[in-house]
Amino acid sequence: MRMNVLAAAVFLAAASPALAVVGGGDVTMKNKGGDVAFSHEAHVEGASLDCRACHADLYTSSRQHKKVSMKEMQKGKSCGACHDGKKAFSVKENCSNCHKK
Repeated sequence: MRMNVLAAAVFLAAASPALAVVGGGDVTMKNKGGDVAFSHEAHVEGASLDCRACHADLYTSSRQHKKVSMKEMQKGKSCGACHDGKKAFSVKENCSNCHKK
């Protein structure tokens, strides 16, 4: 019995890096224009961003985040702070990059 518990603990410790989720994992935001799937992995690893790039000012927590319109994003709010066509693709183009029907 003791050996089984030890073996299970060793297995879980070894497997945990493979099971780790980057940041908060994927976040799905319900939207009538098509749900938006946000990937922490794409932003943290793919774009080499540090968590503080967004969570220091833009998004302090999911509970404190307020919905914004596409017009507000086009003026630099929320995702539009980076997705302005300069730092990253603009929120005005390729809607299917974010909105999934």
